[in-house]
Parts: sequence; C-alpha cells; structure tokens
Amino acid sequence: MDASRDLSSAAHWATIRPGLIRVPDPHASPMQGEQTASPVVAYGTDMPANAYIPPHTHRRAQLLHATAGVMLIRAENGSWVVPPGCAVWVPPAVFHDIRMANQPVAMRTIFVEPGLRPSLWPHCQVIEVSPLLLQLILAATGLPLDYPGGGRAERIMTLILDEIEAATPLALHVPMPAHPGLLERCRALIAAPAQAVSLAAWAQDMHMHPRTLARLFQRETGLNFGNWCRRTRLLLAVPMLVSGASVLEVALAHGYDSPSAFSATFRQHFGQPPSAYQQGRASASRR
Repeated sequence: MDASRDLSSAAHWATIRPGLIRVPDPHASPMQGEQTASPVVAYGTDMPANAYIPPHTHRRAQLLHATAGVMLIRAENGSWVVPPGCAVWVPPAVFHDIRMANQPVAMRTIFVEPGLRPSLWPHCQVIEVSPLLLQLILAATGLPLDYPGGGRAERIMTLILDEIEAATPLALHVPMPAHPGLLERCRALIAAPAQAVSLAAWAQDMHMHPRTLARLFQRETGLNFGNWCRRTRLLLAVPMLVSGASVLEVALAHGYDSPSAFSATFRQHFGQPPSAYQQGRASASRR
C-alpha cells in the first residue's frame, strides 16, 4: 500500500464505537522513533481505557506490546487481538488503527528500520512474547532514543530482533473480506457479536445460493463461514476476559447460550480454558 496515501482515505473502514476516547497517535512524532539515527529504538506510553488511535501509518515497522491491558489492532485486511503476553508486528506503511480495551494499556513499541531484517513478516502478525523478549523490551524502553552505537544498548536492540525472529506466531487474526457485501456483514457481526447469524440468512440477504456464498466466503477470507464467526467471537471475547468479566457475561455477550459451550470452544481454539486466560495472561503482564 502506498504510504503517501492520505489518512482520510482509510476512513471507510475506521469506525469509532460509542464510548471510545479518540487520542492522537503517540508515535507520530519523528523524535519518538521514526527518524532516529539508530535503526532500532523503543518507546513507551500509557494509554487510558477505551482510548482509540485513528488510522495512521509509519515509515518504520513496529512491534506493539502491552505489558498491561489489551489492544485491538485493525488494518484493511483484518483485525488482531493483542492480550498481555503477546505482541503484534506491523510492517512499514501499513494503515492501521488501535483500540484499547476497557482498561488502561501500558503500550511498549519497538521501531525497526525498513529492510533491517528481511525475514520478518510482510504482514501483520501476532507473536508470543517470551520472558526474555519481555525483559528486553522493558530494558529497551528505558534507553534514550539517541543511544550510542557499539555498546550495551545496541546489543539489546539486536537481541530483540533475534527474539522477534524466533517468536512463536499466534492465530489471533480475523481476516476480512474485500467483497463489499460480505465486508458489511462481517463488520456488523464484529460490532454486535451476540447477534444470531447463519450462512442461509446472509445468502438470502445477498441474493445468492448458500453454496455460492460459502465458496465466496472461503475464497475471500481463507476460512469457512462457521470457522470465521467462531474465531471472530472468541478473539473479541479476550478483552472482556482479561478485564475481569465473568465467563457467563462473556459467553452471553458473544452469542453463546451457555458458559459451558463457550468454555469448550474457547479451550479447543486456545488450548486453555477462559479462566486460565483471565488469570494466566494477567499474571504474565506483571512479570
């Protein structure tokens, strides 16, 4: 995507939900990581609950990590949920917005000069933050942006890149279709995940045969309809879980009739029950 494109042209996918607090991009200043002499720098900022950073892009790649709180990153081709213990890689020149869940977020960012590590992802990707990577990020945010080369600071930044390359990718991504009719309906489900949906109903609304819509959905998102809806609801449930909502509250808010059905599906997708995510991820953020 052309990085020179005006931000306003991304407004067709950037909607602000009621209750969100619109804030300026805290990383927009060149003095905060975009134009430094060092090719890798770290920057930390604390964001209030429900803060919203509108669509923007960066010349440099970013690794976005929250040592506390949950972020939701959205670009034109999908959305990524980033709970504590995880980070998202955002390549250079990718338009994206950032929403904080309903609790404060301690955002820590690593800026990386384009092309410095060609092996890193050309697309947004959520990764697991190892204990070593977490400590390196915390150490890096305590360094000046104009740190001298050839010393400890440079070695920390080099090791951060090594750890990003070695990190485990996580399936915390909701791919979005390009087809206008599908995109409209997918956005509606994301905005109100408790609503009942079915392939047959969507097909009727779009004047398609259900089999035709099923093929279109698979082609546009890489997932079948049921898997896409299930993944979307589960990922949207993570911020509520981390913020302390009960499993019952979260289940009902995301279209499940019972907490047991939600818990079973959650465990199947994440390999852990919702209660472990509530406690384990929260404790990881305090390490």
